[in-house]
Amino acid sequence: MSTCARCGAAFGCAMVDGNDGAPCWCTRLPPVVALPQAGEAARCWCPACLEQHIAQRAAEAPPRPDA
Repeated sequence: MSTCARCGAAFGCAMVDGNDGAPCWCTRLPPVVALPQAGEAARCWCPACLEQHIAQRAAEAPPRPDA
């Protein structure tokens, strides 16, 4: 189990847990800019925090010219 660097929740990370080579749940989410670091090596965020971060970044993004 991993601990979310943002909220402290426990969650499973296939990359850390060694989940038989299966991709981690985070690979199903859209790509997003690098997560903020708090003065230490970047650590994973739980699904809820990462999804919230992606939604916030999408809301802040300027509209695409082809949209």
